[in-house]
Amino acid sequence: MGLTIPYEAMYKLSVSPKHVHETLGRHILADGYDIVLDMDKSQGVWIYDAKHDRRLLDFFTCFASVPLGYNHPKMKDDPAFAASLLNAALTNPSNSDVYTQEYAQFVTTFERVATPAYLPHAFFISGGALAVENALKAAMDWKVQQNFQKGYSREKGTSVLHFQRAFHGRSGYTLSLTNTQPGKTKWFAKFDWPRVSSPHLEFPLTEENLRNTERRERDTIGQIKRAFMDHPDDICAIIIEPIQAEGGDLHFRREFMEQLRILADENEALLIYDEIQTGVGLTGTFWCHEQFGDRARPDIIAFGKKMQVCGILAGPRIDEIETNVFTVASRINSTWGGNLADMVRATKMLEIIEEDGLLANVAQTGQYLQQQLQQLAGRHPMVSGVRGRGLLCAFDLPDKTLRDTFLKKGIEYGALFLGCGEHAIRFRPALIATEADIDAGMAIADRVLSAI
Repeated sequence: MGLTIPYEAMYKLSVSPKHVHETLGRHILADGYDIVLDMDKSQGVWIYDAKHDRRLLDFFTCFASVPLGYNHPKMKDDPAFAASLLNAALTNPSNSDVYTQEYAQFVTTFERVATPAYLPHAFFISGGALAVENALKAAMDWKVQQNFQKGYSREKGTSVLHFQRAFHGRSGYTLSLTNTQPGKTKWFAKFDWPRVSSPHLEFPLTEENLRNTERRERDTIGQIKRAFMDHPDDICAIIIEPIQAEGGDLHFRREFMEQLRILADENEALLIYDEIQTGVGLTGTFWCHEQFGDRARPDIIAFGKKMQVCGILAGPRIDEIETNVFTVASRINSTWGGNLADMVRATKMLEIIEEDGLLANVAQTGQYLQQQLQQLAGRHPMVSGVRGRGLLCAFDLPDKTLRDTFLKKGIEYGALFLGCGEHAIRFRPALIATEADIDAGMAIADRVLSAI
């Protein structure tokens, strides 16, 4: 029995689609997309824009936060799930101290589908930046107490080593790490934490480009070593995105990530991976860092977006300090500890990802998308630097003006794409995307490139 509700029985909305932007603009900076999402009529990988009465192919997925597209039948037609979701939404208990079966069911499912055995500690919260923030707090707590054990009489160990072109959020601590677009961080208070160069891969992966990447890796490793020397016992963590998304979809070699693991161990720091955009299957494995192998395993990961619930997972190094944040009450916490309605939704989504073998689907369709992007580059010389893991793919255009024109024309021709970096186009389709969906997207991209 399905749960489709007759339109006339639905909650009546008094604001028409034509007036949504005007209404919002009276109180907020309503400078988002010129669309009004109809959550009922959107289906699969297609968004329905109620303002302009049109369908748009969604290669944007709300900044990579929609894992299964819209109105997935296994979610739409499950009365038990709908009832559980409604109960959670109506009550919204404070998960941090008031526990429910729904919370436990989420944790059980999360453990089975998504939690690596080497990251047993979990903490949940609402917001990706706050996930990163609590990863940093866990590392600071660990390092400061470690320094007390060494004999320090004052607090030391709160600096965080990070990379150029990183985006980790816009909350208090994360402002000191984010350095993509100046307008997102300027004039806000920031800590002077060590920042090193980002030795990302250059595409295509020619021998010359690989040699150049290896040279830049050596330079960065030298900068990291100097930072530890200049800040003795003060750096609690190295934090990095496995793929720098907003920075331009920038990839790193496995060997570099292995070196970060070594440097973190040698200098008594934790290795943190920000997997908020790369997690939950889009790269073909549940977590992107799994593709770097055992010798690059993190001590903490931050997650969010497609997970629906945000938070961190941490490994056994945190237990070197007995009174760490996972054992002492209220060291890290929030009222809701992650929203229960989000947890109920995430539970169902994780079950579908598992039941439908979507990681294998992403591995296959991701390879197909990358092949199609290479063919697109062959037809349009302005396209360069095709790259990707799974469905998390990107290419470069010659400049920002052309990139922005591509995005605008994409909507005109029926697709939502997403920009990043200075002149890149990134692709963020849902995990359910098929080769036919990719063909539809490539046809629109081809048409846009021909027009500009």
